[in-house]
Amino acid sequence: MRYNSRKLAVLSALRKLARQTDTVTMPELMQKLGSLFVERSVRRWLNELMREGQVEKSGQKRGTRYRIIIKTIPTLNKENKENKFAFSAVAQKAVQAIEKPVIKRKPIGYDASWVDAYKPNHTFYLSAKNKGILKSLGNPELDKMPAGTYARKIYNRLLIDLSYNSSRLEGNTYSLGETEKLIMEGVGAVGKLDPEKIMILNHKEAIRYLVENATKLVINFNTICTLHYLLSDGLVSANEAGKIRDHSVKIGSSTYIPMDGRVRLTKQLNHICSIAEKIDDPYEQSFFLLVQIAYLQAFVDVNKRTARLSANIPLITHNLYPISFNKIEKDDYISAMIAIYELHDPRALAELYTFSSMYTAQEYDVLKHAIGFNEARIRFRNEIRKIMRDIIVKKLTGKAMQKYIENAAHKNIPVAFQLECINAINEDLSYIGPERIHGLGISQKELSTWVRMK
Repeated sequence: MRYNSRKLAVLSALRKLARQTDTVTMPELMQKLGSLFVERSVRRWLNELMREGQVEKSGQKRGTRYRIIIKTIPTLNKENKENKFAFSAVAQKAVQAIEKPVIKRKPIGYDASWVDAYKPNHTFYLSAKNKGILKSLGNPELDKMPAGTYARKIYNRLLIDLSYNSSRLEGNTYSLGETEKLIMEGVGAVGKLDPEKIMILNHKEAIRYLVENATKLVINFNTICTLHYLLSDGLVSANEAGKIRDHSVKIGSSTYIPMDGRVRLTKQLNHICSIAEKIDDPYEQSFFLLVQIAYLQAFVDVNKRTARLSANIPLITHNLYPISFNKIEKDDYISAMIAIYELHDPRALAELYTFSSMYTAQEYDVLKHAIGFNEARIRFRNEIRKIMRDIIVKKLTGKAMQKYIENAAHKNIPVAFQLECINAINEDLSYIGPERIHGLGISQKELSTWVRMK
């Protein structure tokens, strides 16, 4: 089954309505979805979701009601019966400490010794409990596939969720639906400020960079600066996008005073990356980047956004569920960050990270059933592209083309995957156009010549 964002929208609407009532009627669902959805199509998608074991139906005709089947999610706090986020008692102490008026909190500068004290694979910001929950999420069963395979599989959903939630934490007022429309159709919301539109589109470009370069991504200075450039382009001065700042910055609602000096900041960002690169556990590596890149404040602005995208590097490259930062309230996130700035206490942020990861994993686990996945296409991508390139360069069509495809597949692809790859090659060649020749190593002129011969 191919990816269908509208089908996923039906599932998402059911999930949201389920928070208010256990079962949902068709009129309630249609009202939630809005006028762009046709009931006949919604019923078809519901039937598919029922066959996939994600939705169940009760009653008949006008009494028909739908219920989403939701997996039980572990909680961080045993007293939290509703699976709504709540800081644990330990984390709450840190939050309360930084909720005092700013005038009653002592100014505190950047402390390089806190970073230096971190010893990869010996020091851990994530507690054993956090790590236990994260490990229990498992993975999308693609750990032996090339880096970024899973992110490509859920690419559109990741674009929307991460762009929306990361922007939301910065005060962006675009709704999830408006974000989807902007990303997928390029249509901005009426009455919204241009910087909000740019913020979301910049997230789209930064996420695309991570996914498209997953097999060669490394955690280093250049990668972090590239992410900052993509996220800040058009939101800061042209000479500051992707560049280490050369003047002071202030942190709102905090007494924290970040480090100054371009040379010092450059050296420290390189140091942070070198530490992160040595961390074996991808979750710990992800969270370390989230903490330390935001703490350093190496750029004039857009530091937390850069940290959130950086945190996804280990998850994407290890084919784990990415973190979209959903289910996090802005105020909780700000409090957790200030606890890092002023107290060097990552426990509150670790709880937010773990809680959001649980829900992200649940949402994307649903996608495994809703998105078709052709393992052969991913595993033998290079072989498929080479065969397509040869066909176009050698100007093969008709029976000669089919014979070449079959011979090349038999020669270069294991028997178990040959038929799927042959079908994939024929499908891709039938839809090929100038926008789809990236990675084939051919020119538009070569393509045009071949297309005219078909």
